[in-house]
Amino acid sequence: MPHKLMRMRRAEADQGTPGRPIMIAIAGDSAAGKTTLSRGLIEALGPGRATTICVDDYHRFDRAERAGLPYTVLHPDCNYIEIMEQHLQLLAIGEPVLKPVYDHSTGRLTRPELVEPREFIIVEGLLPLHTKLSRACFDVTVYLNPPEEIRRRWKIVRDTSERGYTAEQVLAELARREPDSEAFIRPQRAFADIVVRFGPAPHRDDPPGTPLSAELMLRPTIRHPDLTRVLSDGDQHAIHLKLTRDTDGRPVDTLHVHGYSPREDSATVEKAIWAELGIDASVPDSLGRLADGERTEPLAITQLLLLYHLLDAAR
Repeated sequence: MPHKLMRMRRAEADQGTPGRPIMIAIAGDSAAGKTTLSRGLIEALGPGRATTICVDDYHRFDRAERAGLPYTVLHPDCNYIEIMEQHLQLLAIGEPVLKPVYDHSTGRLTRPELVEPREFIIVEGLLPLHTKLSRACFDVTVYLNPPEEIRRRWKIVRDTSERGYTAEQVLAELARREPDSEAFIRPQRAFADIVVRFGPAPHRDDPPGTPLSAELMLRPTIRHPDLTRVLSDGDQHAIHLKLTRDTDGRPVDTLHVHGYSPREDSATVEKAIWAELGIDASVPDSLGRLADGERTEPLAITQLLLLYHLLDAAR
């Protein structure tokens, strides 16, 4: 189906079929933080209202088969892109799919699973924004863009502790993947409504253990909550909003949330975002939780902003 026709079908579903699923894409390179971001959204919405799928399940080959290929798993030719597009289209109009499953811990393709669309569908992975047709399926699109040295560190820790690799093997694979990452993963940044960068606060020498800061580029491709009532351009607090330039030179609002942000500053911004939804409920307290249970304010506000867009689209 052409991507323009897909957008028309989704618009028709909005008008004629109550309850069309709201879909968000979270794209980024391996170990960029996609699963952490997705997990917080699922916990906030509740498993009864939301489901998540990983488009890395559409790999064509298992880990052993890929060893002899001239390209890596980041390359579109190493994935069933057409089937991914077909399944995203079906989910976007409320139809179930029988999705393939790739087991990251063993590197094997396993039994497919039935995915029933719920009110919200969170799609994460390496290539969800690779084609026009896949992009047409989403209400909100996100690209995770951490500094490369941090992503590499995250990947080494994850792959050695969870996937059976040695550090040397991870570094070798990172080097092998670099051309495909440059060619196919990073270009998806241009198609994201929100670009998120978790990393150290620039021009600061924060002590060890300070949580990473978040920088959120809010492109005008969707309507963002109005934060100017609580944040102003040039505000020097730990959380501030600035008018910056996108990679194409166009002006864009960028929200900065420093890792040392006190809880009271974060709560003020959270209330401002939540108030625009007009929901008679408190902000979910599950936001901002890392795997070890620790909370960080930059992650909490990032997840809340994405949650806002999901709930706003559902209205």
